[in-house]
Amino acid sequence: MNTVLVTGATYLEAYKVKVDFSDNTSRVIDFEIFLKENPHPQWDKYNLKNHFKKFKIENGNLVWGRNWDLIFPIYNLYTGNILNHC
Repeated sequence: MNTVLVTGATYLEAYKVKVDFSDNTSRVIDFEIFLKENPHPQWDKYNLKNHFKKFKIENGNLVWGRNWDLIFPIYNLYTGNILNHC
């Protein structure tokens, strides 16, 4: 099986992002529950939408912050199960 990478991401609304993968699939992921139920000083600022919208793709990962303050395993993004991130 080939390694699947994140190839694109589009902000939709609220805390929802459409994530595109290298196998030509995509998934809409809602990060709101994760952010609200998992407070952490490093990523609390992403509860503010103007910060949340500043995600980027680096090395096939969806990340927030210059130093990857917030990152999810690709498998969790691919399956849509981000609540098992911690």
